Order: sequence, then structure tokens, then C-alpha cells
Amino acid sequence: MGTSKAKTPQTMKSATAAKKLGILLSAAPAEFQEGPVSRDELNALQADPPSWLANLRREGPHPRQVIAAKLRVSVSGLARAGVTGPLTTAEIENLKAERPDWLEREQAVQAEVRKEELRLKQQRAQGLTDGIAPAARTAARK
Repeated sequence: MGTSKAKTPQTMKSATAAKKLGILLSAAPAEFQEGPVSRDELNALQADPPSWLANLRREGPHPRQVIAAKLRVSVSGLARAGVTGPLTTAEIENLKAERPDWLEREQAVQAEVRKEELRLKQQRAQGLTDGIAPAARTAARK
């Protein structure tokens, strides 16, 4: 037990790192796409983004989850509207300016979802403060 092994750095697939960075993997440089990314490398990219990363984040093309956040809709809402591929920042800004019917509808749906999530969160918080544990309330209802 006296021998110690050198710790190997924790790594992730480049696709996972791209998702954590909020970028489209296929738009990243080849050297980023080809190999695993260590936790230290990811932290360095987040702390001090190189120009290629800053440019991708600023101009795109963006992955669906980033597009959805910028448009204030869900990823499912994008799919319902037929938006399946990546969009650039300029294309997203054009959609915001044009305000198509589907965008307004999906933003309203997303606003309702957030409102309901907030209501449930407040209800759970109230349940914790009324002296009865949530599990006990569930058991009492049965």
C-alpha cells in the first residue's frame, strides 16, 4: 500500500466539452474536435477563451440549446417550428426582429412553463416551512 500511482487527468469527449462550452462541435477547430479534453483544459478554455472560441460564442453557428436560450423558447419548440440545424447570431437576430407567429407562440409556451416551475418551487418551499416533510405529506395523502 506504500506505492502510489500517478493520477491520470480526468478527460471527456470533445463533444461533451463543446456542449459545456456552448459551441457547435463541427464549427470548432480540428485539433479540438479530434481528441479528448481534460478537465484542466476545459477550465482554461472557460477562464480565458481563445479567439476561435470567443468568435464562435459571439457569431455562431450555435447549437440548438443556445439558439433556444437566445430566442427564449424550448429546444422542443424549435423542433416544432422546423428549426433543426444550427443558426448564426445574425440569423437569430433576424428571427427576433421578424417575430414569426411560431416564435411568439413558443415564447408564450415557455413563459407559462417557467411560471409553473416557479409556482411549484414556491409550493415546495412552503411545504418545507410548514413543518411537514414532503415525504410525510405524500404518505399522508395515500
